[in-house]
Amino acid sequence: MLDLVSEPLAVAFVGLVGGLLLGLAARIGRFCTLGAIEDLFYGENTLRLRMWGIAIGLSVMGTFGLSAAGLLDLSETLYLSRQWNPLESVLGGLLFGYGMALAGNCGYGALARVGGGDLRSLLIVLVMGISAYVTLGGPLSPLRIWMFGASEQASNFPTFAHLATPLTGISMEVTGMIIGAVILALTLGNKTLRNSPSHVFWGAVAGLAIVLGWAGTYWVASHGFDATAVVSHTFSAPIGETMLYLMTSSGNSISFGTGSVIGVLIGALIGSLYMGHFRWESCDDPRELRRQILGAALMGIGAVVAVGCSVGQGLSAFSVLSYSAPLTLLSIMSGAALGLRQLILGFAP
Repeated sequence: MLDLVSEPLAVAFVGLVGGLLLGLAARIGRFCTLGAIEDLFYGENTLRLRMWGIAIGLSVMGTFGLSAAGLLDLSETLYLSRQWNPLESVLGGLLFGYGMALAGNCGYGALARVGGGDLRSLLIVLVMGISAYVTLGGPLSPLRIWMFGASEQASNFPTFAHLATPLTGISMEVTGMIIGAVILALTLGNKTLRNSPSHVFWGAVAGLAIVLGWAGTYWVASHGFDATAVVSHTFSAPIGETMLYLMTSSGNSISFGTGSVIGVLIGALIGSLYMGHFRWESCDDPRELRRQILGAALMGIGAVVAVGCSVGQGLSAFSVLSYSAPLTLLSIMSGAALGLRQLILGFAP
């Protein structure tokens, strides 16, 4: 395959396929971060949150299954190759979650809405991408490094499966698959979820997209000659990366992240047309627009600080059982709960 296409194009295609699945899951399956949190706190409905349990359980099983089959080196993945800083997870997650509530969606959800014709979400995507790059390598980068330190190579193997191996006496890969199976079993223990095959199916599709990302990028990295990063889906810096590529493609290479972003847009467009939901929408309330811009900026900053958004940490990092994943996801949920309370109830007792 690499004889026919370049390595950047190959990983972009992998990202495109996974992004397409995630876009379909968002528009047809209503797989959504903020929607799941809103349903939990204000709708007393856990179905969409349990979709995340399906996606996490299957992605953990699939990722550690790839490792057991020699199709993935976990130590090369983004979330296990760097030293974990708990403060980054907490502060970045809180910022991202609060910004997500203000904006009305996360970066992934905003991309899916753009695919359905929502021009308000286009602005959210643009502001989030810019703020992510401002924090990653722009004017806010020195402040971020001063506060949290520069990224360092991991001195250990920061995954819960590795931590549990001495206790279980079995291999890390088998331990990881068992943990994933337990998460999946606990999620499927809910009768309401079992009676809703659509929620189960689209949660599984989201988990499959994450596994495909790891498998595809590792295959290209191990068979090619370029220094290809082993990554899976996240939607913070890749949005800014896509914007840069669209402006400088003649002097820049396409990437997995760019393919992933475009894939979500295409998948969401197909899904919205299939469901008959496509319609052009814009914002006619300046106060709402101001709030969404602020939320998008906070999401971009928070995602870079936390090294991933709700999908990056909540699915991709969780799939390798990174120490950072559960703490970041809980921080995102806490920040979102705070923001939703401010918007819906205010802060009065």
